[in-house]
Amino acid sequence: MRLMSLILTLFVGLSLGLMAAPARAEIEVNVNRGDVQPLPIAIPAFGGGQVGADIAGVIGANLSRSGLFRPLDPNSFVEKGLTTALQPQFPAWKQINAQALLNGEVTNENGRLRVSFRLWDVFAEQQLLGLEFTASPENWRRIAHKISDAVYERLTGEKGYFDTRVVFVAETGGRGSKTKRLAIMDQDGANPSYLTDGSFIVMTPRFSSTSQEITYMALRPEGSSIYLFNLETGRRESLGQFPGMVFAPRFSADGQKVAFSAERGGNSDVFVMDLRTHTSTRLTADPAIDTSPSFSPDGGKMVFNSDRSGSPQLYVMNADGANPHRISFGEGRYTTPVWSPTGEFIAFTKQTGGQFHIGVMKADGSDERLLTSSYLDEGPTWAPNGRVLMFAREVQGGASKLWSVDVTGRILQPVPYPGGASDPAWSPLLQ
Repeated sequence: MRLMSLILTLFVGLSLGLMAAPARAEIEVNVNRGDVQPLPIAIPAFGGGQVGADIAGVIGANLSRSGLFRPLDPNSFVEKGLTTALQPQFPAWKQINAQALLNGEVTNENGRLRVSFRLWDVFAEQQLLGLEFTASPENWRRIAHKISDAVYERLTGEKGYFDTRVVFVAETGGRGSKTKRLAIMDQDGANPSYLTDGSFIVMTPRFSSTSQEITYMALRPEGSSIYLFNLETGRRESLGQFPGMVFAPRFSADGQKVAFSAERGGNSDVFVMDLRTHTSTRLTADPAIDTSPSFSPDGGKMVFNSDRSGSPQLYVMNADGANPHRISFGEGRYTTPVWSPTGEFIAFTKQTGGQFHIGVMKADGSDERLLTSSYLDEGPTWAPNGRVLMFAREVQGGASKLWSVDVTGRILQPVPYPGGASDPAWSPLLQ
């Protein structure tokens, strides 16, 4: 599967000669507060017909799902026909209590879309951002995601996460006859496509943080294998045959290695393979079950799951296997750890009190917080800015679905993919 061609031209100011204001916005969203009130933002349909309206709609949906912004009802807009060539009538936007205003225009020049937009601080009556993007017409959604990221970053001070994709396991059929296919979609559930045909079971797909490449486990009657799949070229590569079962592959921070768990003689340990030489090194040698390794962003450490203390707990060791030590000490069972892209947190699945939870803790095991609770929540994955987690949730007797939650635990919502799904993995920002 090839990525659609996209070329984005980014300008600091619009061709009008209007530059983005260098000062920080007077309006600013504090993403670290658990009680933050969503910022009211007006997003009129961009000029340029239906595609302009569609782009504005995607931007509004992205910002709304973040939980940090509240797009206002277009029926409340007083000023009509706003263009990027003129300054808005600010009193008309103050009248509906819009704190921010985003307007734009779309033109089609020689078969390419040109989208310009301006972001305004309504009460300060100043421009905060003015940018222009160009792309092929079929990539209008990516332009919308790029604009969403630019607005999010300008108003929060953190990188956005909207121009990304999610690889996951699409599930169809009932218990005992379930088909599991490798699938991929935009982070907002759009453009789903399927990378395997369902003739074998796929599990634990994971993105490389440095390229559009994924690794996953394939389970066939003759055994399990780990594969690499390049999304740009469509090339699929097996990492070789392993005695026993192999589980939970995950890339290193630099994309040069894959860590995984392998079962040999009834014992599961963590291994790492150098993708340049295809040589494997065993990192743990304990009679317990060691699995689900995840590298720290700097590549120097690894968190993994082990029951060597009698129940599944989280352990951290050096990337070469030295100095393994336990970091989880709360009640219950801890599984599926994953280090955040910022290095600050480790997310995990926790089972306690008859419920499953998605939680986070500091890398040293301190400041543990449970963000969700349900019949079955499992398998967290981080957005590339380390602000949002996606995971699989199953209600009793129902299908597994994808959900997301932010690190405060306040913004919990289903991901707009209609089918059954599990094992999500978030991509880095697209280039």
